[in-house]
Amino acid sequence: MDFNRTIAIDQVGVEERVARLNSRSIKKESKIHGLKLALSMVDLTTLEGMDTPGKVIQLCQKAKEPYVEMPDLPSVAAVCVYPRMVSTAHKALRGTGINVASVATAFPSGMTTLDNKLEETRQVVEDGADEVDMVISRGEFLKGNYSYVYDEISAVKKACGDAHLKVILETGEYKPLKMYAKRVTWPSMPGPISTKHPQVK
Repeated sequence: MDFNRTIAIDQVGVEERVARLNSRSIKKESKIHGLKLALSMVDLTTLEGMDTPGKVIQLCQKAKEPYVEMPDLPSVAAVCVYPRMVSTAHKALRGTGINVASVATAFPSGMTTLDNKLEETRQVVEDGADEVDMVISRGEFLKGNYSYVYDEISAVKKACGDAHLKVILETGEYKPLKMYAKRVTWPSMPGPISTKHPQVK
């Protein structure tokens, strides 16, 4: 597999297109539809050192009913928590159709051994995670060691079993756009995988 394949990116053209999209006016009906669609795709997330079971349960309730005064709003797609909170979220969301997502693979740095990453992945799935959000060895990627990262993603995907794997993209670290494009185009090759942008708070 050619990980060094050059991807042609017109960075100026991309930036101009983004600027035009940001200036467009959207009709109210389309905007409401778009916002509801976006809400239905959100991973409602708490990833803080002060997280408690009570806080996670409260977040799960918000996931089921985002805004009490607007009951027609859709629920979110998933609740994302640290590995230790997966079982709590799993119990709180049972029967709702809302997925439990867990960060894994030594989030947020990814600075641990592959064995540790795989063990953590298997554990969160056993505890009830429907989705696993992994961080790759970004240092290896930045060095151009793409085969290492590819093999890492493949191994984590296998450890997920039936759970869905999402690869977190630290987009701010990849300049220029052609490097980001390289990151996006090949991680899905090991199997059904999604890419995920960092949360904006």
